[in-house]
Amino acid sequence: MAHELVFIFPGQGSQSKGMLDAFAGEQVVEHTLQEASEALGYDMAALIRDDAEQKLDQTHYTQPALLTASVAMLRLWQQQGGAQAAQVLGHSLGEYSALVAAGSLDFSDAVKLVAFRGRAMSEAVAPGLGRMAAILGLDDDIVEGMCQECSTEDERVWPANYNCPGQIVVAGHAAAVVRLMEVAKTRGARRALPLAVSAPSHTPLMQPAADAMAGKLDEISLLDPQCPVWSNADACAYRRADEIRPALVRQLVAPVRWTESIQKLASGSDVALVEMGPGKVLNGLVRRIAKSVSVYATVSPDGIMSAIDAVRGE
Repeated sequence: MAHELVFIFPGQGSQSKGMLDAFAGEQVVEHTLQEASEALGYDMAALIRDDAEQKLDQTHYTQPALLTASVAMLRLWQQQGGAQAAQVLGHSLGEYSALVAAGSLDFSDAVKLVAFRGRAMSEAVAPGLGRMAAILGLDDDIVEGMCQECSTEDERVWPANYNCPGQIVVAGHAAAVVRLMEVAKTRGARRALPLAVSAPSHTPLMQPAADAMAGKLDEISLLDPQCPVWSNADACAYRRADEIRPALVRQLVAPVRWTESIQKLASGSDVALVEMGPGKVLNGLVRRIAKSVSVYATVSPDGIMSAIDAVRGE
């Protein structure tokens, strides 16, 4: 019995300077870069290739750059005869790449939308007030309890990303996050790592950004997707634009339920996953969540062809 193909799309943290260097000369990739440049008014190819002004880690540049890279790889996959996905899923920002893949969101609209999203997230909380940290080696319920324990009325910390068993990202007011990191070490955490992200993403502190995105999404044409699109906010697959729009707003203030989404996918049908984007971060997470699931990367043209052949043979 053939596996059901699912595309998964990475979020922030998978970006790197030169992340499309392996695809130099691929016309469909060059065209995608040019399309993004025309939509945004700056040279996307130069940003990704050279990052001369060190903008790639600034969230309102990171988000459209990652989306562009993911869509470029998707288009090359399609050009090389790769199969269509039966379902799509993205990690945080990657949800927008997934919507493009599903035909729900136009690529040009998507890059403008995520550039706006990045700016709104940066502006939602004053610099220095927010923080994120990865807690490794503790069960989710332990970390959830520590979030309550380390929060006060004025300084709060919440679970932000349920990435895989034993890896949860927390976010909130900087002081509360620091308290939790210290407590985590005393409770047996393998590591408690501050992340190089100032915006406390996927927490109630992002409400101003969610409000801004609600208004912006009302200006964008969103079609019913051609295949189910999984939502980070509630680990459910949606098939209608009127469900997807509010889910994208909720996504900013609710934790990313990646572990639960992959578990549901893996239990619901016999699936093969392809990480459509730079890096292999999601490959690593999937292998920790559902060890029996086949998962492939697309970090080069050869990698894409290998994945196409592997999926075809499953």
